[in-house]
Amino acid sequence: MEDPLDVRDEPRAERRDSVFGRLDRVEPGETVAITADTDVRPSIAQYRIERETALEWTVETDGPDAWEVHVTKRDESTAESPDFDVREIPPKRRHEVLTDTFDRLEPGQGFVLVNDHDPEPLYHELRSTHGDVIGWEYASRDAGEWRVEIAKTDESDAATDDGVAATFDVREIPKPERHPTIHHRYGNLEAGDAMEIVAPHEPKPLHQEFQQQYGDAFEWAVMDRSPGEVRVRITKGSGGADEAGDDLAVTTELDVRDRPPAERHELIFESYADLEAGEGFVLVNDHDPKPLYHQFEAEAGPEFHWEYRLKDPGEFRVLIGKTDAGSGPASTATATHSDAAADDGPQAPF
Repeated sequence: MEDPLDVRDEPRAERRDSVFGRLDRVEPGETVAITADTDVRPSIAQYRIERETALEWTVETDGPDAWEVHVTKRDESTAESPDFDVREIPPKRRHEVLTDTFDRLEPGQGFVLVNDHDPEPLYHELRSTHGDVIGWEYASRDAGEWRVEIAKTDESDAATDDGVAATFDVREIPKPERHPTIHHRYGNLEAGDAMEIVAPHEPKPLHQEFQQQYGDAFEWAVMDRSPGEVRVRITKGSGGADEAGDDLAVTTELDVRDRPPAERHELIFESYADLEAGEGFVLVNDHDPKPLYHQFEAEAGPEFHWEYRLKDPGEFRVLIGKTDAGSGPASTATATHSDAAADDGPQAPF
């Protein structure tokens, strides 16, 4: 075992460089222990992608106050794009980690994203930021494991703005996908972060949806207005109704569309009973499972969380989970609010 690296006392902005520098000095066949107070595996995965180097790692300690990961460098380069499995990364961090990973790629480099649901909103975010240099090909679409081959095909002239976490040019997004994509990304923002929307005109229907769903927990500002283009900045405040769901770790996707109706509720309640606090699963159904929501509301405790992810004909997706103990009133409010939003009908286009 080589000299360990402990980054717990380093500024967060410098930790990635410290991890890269230490791994650069590791010889093939050697192992180094890296200790941090947050999950350091995203930086290790980025190193493997950018350096095109074969790595193996094991988690010796997995938080909550300390992480220790043992990393071994192999005597070979990666001929194929390596996997980047983000399923164990908290949902709020995934887009940040993945956009940062793509930003740092050289033309021709790439990775295979492994996620627990369709990461299409990420595609729209990358394309809005980098333009037509995104290689994106689905390798598999299995329940709980979506694999997408992502590559940077050319140099990007992406503009950077430290005050904006994400940008979406909705003119490049199909209309049915615009609102779900934006709501999904907004849900993954940290309080105080901002995203920008570029649209052919001010997206007032979206503004109304935000007011209905998030109340006063956001700021909406028109930053620029010109013929055929309006740029809107949305800043996330604190206390939004979706915050409890953002912190849930999705354990699986439960698709009940092929199950007999008589078996569905029992299976769903069994899956819910198996959850630990802070966990959830994505229910996939062929119609709006609103009666199930009312049953949960009557029988489950205040930790119950219900959040619509998709409402399409023949495919409804709902995040069902248990929030951490002690978040009772907020959890109940979140579930009730999400259910009320389902009555609004199809989301209006821009």
